[in-house]
Amino acid sequence: MKKHNFSAGPCILPKEVLLKASEAVMDFNGSGLSLIEISHRSKDFVDVMEKARTLALELLGLEEKGYQALFLQGGASLEFLMVAYNLLETKAGYLNTGTWSDKAIKEAKLFGEVVEVGSSKDENFNYIPKGYSVPKGLDYLHLTSNNTIYGTQFKKFPVTEAPLVCDMSSDIFSRTLDFSQFDLIYAGAQKNMGPAGTTLVVVKEDILGKVSRKIPSMLNYQIHIDKDSMYNTPSVFAVYVSMLTLDWLKNLGGISAIEEVNEKKASLLYSEIDLNPVFEGYANKDDRSIMNATFNLSDQALKPTFDAMLQEAGINGLNGHRSVGGYRASMYNALSLESVGVLVDVMSEMERKG
Repeated sequence: MKKHNFSAGPCILPKEVLLKASEAVMDFNGSGLSLIEISHRSKDFVDVMEKARTLALELLGLEEKGYQALFLQGGASLEFLMVAYNLLETKAGYLNTGTWSDKAIKEAKLFGEVVEVGSSKDENFNYIPKGYSVPKGLDYLHLTSNNTIYGTQFKKFPVTEAPLVCDMSSDIFSRTLDFSQFDLIYAGAQKNMGPAGTTLVVVKEDILGKVSRKIPSMLNYQIHIDKDSMYNTPSVFAVYVSMLTLDWLKNLGGISAIEEVNEKKASLLYSEIDLNPVFEGYANKDDRSIMNATFNLSDQALKPTFDAMLQEAGINGLNGHRSVGGYRASMYNALSLESVGVLVDVMSEMERKG
């Protein structure tokens, strides 16, 4: 039976990417050696790293605009620390829209004053804050573009004099934006790019070098830039699969092409959530994520029946995060419209049974 993978991450990847990656594990570029046993300093892998970095900037429309792309380790969680280490001299602003924003704020407080510019904590993060004012004199303003746990997403971004930093772990490469409005973007690979193990950082180089503290080498963005993202042994397999996925996306027609598919998937599912009395959406309608749809059963007594139907249909990874409960359908780039249709059919059948 075909499985329909709605996992929040690590997530579904394109089948052709998985096939190429599996071949490379056995024999990379006809070398007779596995991708994961060759030297990371070999020309074959240096070419992989360079292509991955180039593709990232190309797809984001940031080539020759003063940005550098890096593939680092430690996940987005390490970036909570690295951003503040490299950019926070006196005071930074944060928009708090969920668990990951909370964690980023905690790390930043180790380095300077943190101003919580806006928050949706009062409603368990089911909306995006609005009507806030950004104070003057910030070293940077940080936000999380898409909140995986709660199913919310920024549709508009604040205009500020301060550098804008964005955690795009769960929606990068999914929709067209003017990415040049951001001075630093970071994203764990395991949502829309590849397996867990590497993190993409895209940084405008002229925002660096302005803090007075000494930065340890492994946490210093400039050192990683100077070493072409090869300061230490990179996560070879994760970078390679990310490169394949970015190449797959480029061949599809880039971000604008996948955005059309993503909008169709989200529209199909949210329409069913809104029209079907068996289900209730969690996130504020105006702030709904096209990547992660969160919803609940209107009657929890129906859960055993619905869960059994999901299993029978081959639907995987739909359980909501423990802090929200209910269900979460993660519709990342590689998830097909067909899979969303299968889920909607199950939900419709649930209504008929009820």
